[in-house]
Amino acid sequence: MNTVDHTRTANVVGLGLIGGSIALALRERGWTVCGSDLDDEVSHRAQHEGIISEIGIDQEAVINIVAVPVTASVDVVRQMLETTSGVVTDVGSVKAPICEAIHDKRFIGGHPMAGSELEGLDGADPHMFDGAIWVLTPDLEADDENFAVVASLAREVGSEVVALSPTEHDRLVAVVSHLPHLTAASLMSLAQDRSEEHASLLRLAAGGFRDMTRIASGSPRIWIDICQENRVAILEAIDDLNAALNSVRSFIEAEEKTSLESMLQRARESRANLPGRVTDPSALSEVRIRIPDRAGAAAEVFTLAAELGVNIANFEVVHLAEGNRGVAVVLVDSGVVDMFRGGLIARGFRPTVSALT
Repeated sequence: MNTVDHTRTANVVGLGLIGGSIALALRERGWTVCGSDLDDEVSHRAQHEGIISEIGIDQEAVINIVAVPVTASVDVVRQMLETTSGVVTDVGSVKAPICEAIHDKRFIGGHPMAGSELEGLDGADPHMFDGAIWVLTPDLEADDENFAVVASLAREVGSEVVALSPTEHDRLVAVVSHLPHLTAASLMSLAQDRSEEHASLLRLAAGGFRDMTRIASGSPRIWIDICQENRVAILEAIDDLNAALNSVRSFIEAEEKTSLESMLQRARESRANLPGRVTDPSALSEVRIRIPDRAGAAAEVFTLAAELGVNIANFEVVHLAEGNRGVAVVLVDSGVVDMFRGGLIARGFRPTVSALT
């Protein structure tokens, strides 16, 4: 490979919707991106359209992104660990199976929570990750520098980084991603069945129904794998949804207007209080955290932020001149910085805080 700056070189294995979008986003930011796909035609098309710089693998690339179906990820991650020297991450929406199978300080599990109803390179979008959540699921012994490489890449393409344990990720994503897709598909199936009785039904299915069921347009193939890999958490989420719907049913059946209104009001308030992104630099504070001499310390910072609901607007690791120790420099909303600082101190960190000016 004719690459020069390996610190700005990435390999992307799997050039579908997510892999292609990551490659495009990095190319727009000046990265050299080497890529490959199981389908040679896709690889050549990606190179022809400038989505990747070269076909193949750069063994010295700083990061290797595995963007293949979740059932194939373990084998491909192992292959990349054996054949390259950089950090390896994946993009699968189910994390426990791969994190249980791979224990290597160079591997950091990942899941960019973004997508499109389009498929493959036709849907590749360099702006897909703007404002998206990119979950990282590092091992407890994760190397801080490796974690920082993946976190930095996610931030560079516009995402907010959140760290979770693999099991917690799978349970939460079953509720906020997997269940909504299956619910949307079920609603579309119901509407289709009813439309056979009432030809005008689907013509009436506009507004909220169309918005709610948009995600049912996603590729069915990947959802078969997701349901297989995250079966237990998805079944638990379906049971919880059924219980919630049964409660609503009982309110309606018994004409319990007060209970129904209370439930709808709580839902409205919860929807209004969904967290947003911090966009005003003047509302940010800089938190400097000396990284203690223990594995996984940088990942702990992100895990704590996720537990406290703190959005990390930016993150980097700065090396100290007196040795190999480092300082994590984190930007967070000034309104929550005291809570974040207290949580860090409780976990043995020694943070310093200053407002951005």
